Amino acid sequence: MSVDLKQNQALGLLHNTALDIVRDATPDGMADLSMRQLSILLIVYLETPPHTVRGLAYRLNVTKPVITRALDTMGKAGLLTRRRDTQDGRNVIIQRTVAGALYVERLGDLVIEKARVLPR
Repeated sequence: MSVDLKQNQALGLLHNTALDIVRDATPDGMADLSMRQLSILLIVYLETPPHTVRGLAYRLNVTKPVITRALDTMGKAGLLTRRRDTQDGRNVIIQRTVAGALYVERLGDLVIEKARVLPR
């Protein structure tokens, strides 16, 4: 499905979605994630696993410590977990959680809601 948006509409959609996320950043609301953290979360939840720290670092063109710091924050929020790869102990596998799946679902619903009220 293709959606035609003007530049100001696309930016307005991003702006309004980001505002709602920031406003709802409470312990029981949506986590206020950085763009890097959000990118990692969406890769893990929207793309076929497995996902590794090494793979995410390569994909985002950052170092493994950068990914580790982002995962630390998201792990504290319960959005992702990590475990050592049993077949290759050098790899750390990123795993989805129920809380993370609910966050991504809620984010998708929020984007749809904001898109419905875009000015024409």
